[in-house]
Amino acid sequence: MGAFAAYSDEFLFDLVKTGDRNAYSEIYNRYKGILYVHACRMLKDNDEAEDVIHDLFAVLWARRETIVIHKEFRYYLYSALRNRIFKNMSNRKRDDNYRASLPDAMDETESNADHLVRQNLLSMLIEKEISCLPRKMREVFELSRKSNLSHREIAEQLEISEQTVRKHIQHSLKILRVKIKLLSVLFY
Repeated sequence: MGAFAAYSDEFLFDLVKTGDRNAYSEIYNRYKGILYVHACRMLKDNDEAEDVIHDLFAVLWARRETIVIHKEFRYYLYSALRNRIFKNMSNRKRDDNYRASLPDAMDETESNADHLVRQNLLSMLIEKEISCLPRKMREVFELSRKSNLSHREIAEQLEISEQTVRKHIQHSLKILRVKIKLLSVLFY
């Protein structure tokens, strides 16, 4: 590899284009230090600077056959590094914005999910309380609230007076209000 030290960057890159790994190593060793310092200065993060340098050289090798350099090779490297750093900064800003928005979305999602869970649980408990009502009262209540029948229709169907239907509904609502009030204190 010492033999490559005397060659110009442009000549070395011509060798790299043909797949010469030794020429590639010489270019890497020649520029990794100065590019790293430049990247650290711009990024203010040593690990990120190192990643950018490695990415730059990985792309250089991967695209070696298609890269066209119009100026001196070192200017190409500095420009490519600068562009990669700007892209990195832009991605970092986008990632930071995304991460900043996550807690709000998570809180909202958790809040909605929590509310739905509590609502479903409360509905199940109300159904349980309805099932605990005396049989005739429960039957009248369910025909009124679930089947949406009028007092007259319920009275005809069950062969009881409308007054009895009204009393059953009033009494069942009174019982359920007390129990729901207790349940809502527990859940909300």
